[in-house]
Amino acid sequence: MEPVISHLEHLSQDRLRALVDAGIELNSELALEGVLARVVESAAHLTGARHALLEVAAQSADTPEYVVGYGLDAHDGPVPSLSLGTPGTLSATILIRGEVFGNLHLGNKRNAQFFTAEDEELLHVLAAQASVAIENARLYESQAWWTTQLESLNEVGNALVRETDLGRLLEFICQRLRELLGARLVAIGLPTSKEDLRFAAADGEGSEEILELRLPQKRSKLGLAFERQRSERVDSADDTELDVEIAQRIGIRAGLWVPLLVRERAIGVILVVDRLGDDPRFSDEDLRLAEVFAARAAVAVEMSKRVARDALRRVVAAQELERRRLSRELHDETGQTLTSVLLGLKTIEEGPNSEQARAEAERLRELVTQALQDVRRLAVELRPKALDDFGLLPALKRLGAGFSEQTGIRVEVESFLGEERLPSEIETALYRIVQESLTNVVKHARASSVSVLVTRKSGSVVAVIEDDGRGFDAGASRDAGLGLVGMEERVALLNGRLQVESGGGAGTTIVAEVPLV
Repeated sequence: MEPVISHLEHLSQDRLRALVDAGIELNSELALEGVLARVVESAAHLTGARHALLEVAAQSADTPEYVVGYGLDAHDGPVPSLSLGTPGTLSATILIRGEVFGNLHLGNKRNAQFFTAEDEELLHVLAAQASVAIENARLYESQAWWTTQLESLNEVGNALVRETDLGRLLEFICQRLRELLGARLVAIGLPTSKEDLRFAAADGEGSEEILELRLPQKRSKLGLAFERQRSERVDSADDTELDVEIAQRIGIRAGLWVPLLVRERAIGVILVVDRLGDDPRFSDEDLRLAEVFAARAAVAVEMSKRVARDALRRVVAAQELERRRLSRELHDETGQTLTSVLLGLKTIEEGPNSEQARAEAERLRELVTQALQDVRRLAVELRPKALDDFGLLPALKRLGAGFSEQTGIRVEVESFLGEERLPSEIETALYRIVQESLTNVVKHARASSVSVLVTRKSGSVVAVIEDDGRGFDAGASRDAGLGLVGMEERVALLNGRLQVESGGGAGTTIVAEVPLV
């Protein structure tokens, strides 16, 4: 800086002092926008220009060119064409680390037709001062940005530890990400089934409207990001994959779609809509930040699912324990009591009583016999002893035989499990799924036969239950009293999957597959 100042020693003290003051003011401003406004204002004041224009070059593919002006709407003279080499104008280039940041143009000098050599020297010195101030402002804003980002990530991390409500946690993540990106709306979509996604949380303009939407996985931008398991960025509303329903509800000009990934599988998607301001597009840096927040949201969703699965597992285990207790009591206590009553009635029948007494005893004996059969059936349904003592196949055969005897519907049970027994929790889950399927058959299917096949597959065991009944629309209802949700939950607890195939008049096939490892 000293060699440049030495060339200005011939200037008046007032102009030198004004130049020094301008440099001090520039470097006292920390916001980049404020620095640029001071640059054009100082340039105009130092040189006596009525109009000043700073053309800021694009810093990257994500940041467009823009202009900062001074006096361009003034009424004290026509605004000339302010560009390099135009007669009656003065220009200087602002360089930062050897690269062009922008070009500063001045025009319409007060009380003169042309700018002087002193004006040109002043402008070049001011441009050098501006480069330092601009670099400082960018560094400060960058530091402030990273500080804010780290603070937000720290807040989200703390929330992951202390917040137990998934909805509130996801809303907090949406809020923090929207604030950091300056977005109009941020929402998180989660799958509700194999076909649909719905928004579980949202923050910003249009959040209420978007929470009402369900989007198909196969025919929406949200679903495509979920299926492809990769981030998507759209810079224009002309994109053919844009979600029509979202565009109709809240409008969308640009956006980010970022999947929530856990162990290389998607469990949700973050949607970020429209950066606020004139340019709605998001940068690569914005996308990277959204991916960081998506990772935090994925942890929250996965933790919530684990907690729910653990709670459900405890409930199911408690139910099975209670079933065992009730089954044992019905078999050992209530059954024995009814058996004793039968023996007593038999003694009465054989004794020297009247014909009327013997008839009454016979009637009571029939009632007790029926009650005893019902108790034994209930005991088996609650927890078949054969399942604990002998394994899945004997228990299923007994279940099928009892079902056929009660309903007249033929049941065939076939197994390719081999001699080795399955883990207890898998045997219980498959038994309950077959049991629930048979209940559905007698209630809804109007079937004449049912086949049950249980077989080992590479690393898993599969149960297939097929009936020849009237079927139902599996796509229209996921339950409708069919117990499908309960079946899915049982299989999900064992990291398995349940598949239901049915149609009007085509019967129903239920396939439950559970891994053995």
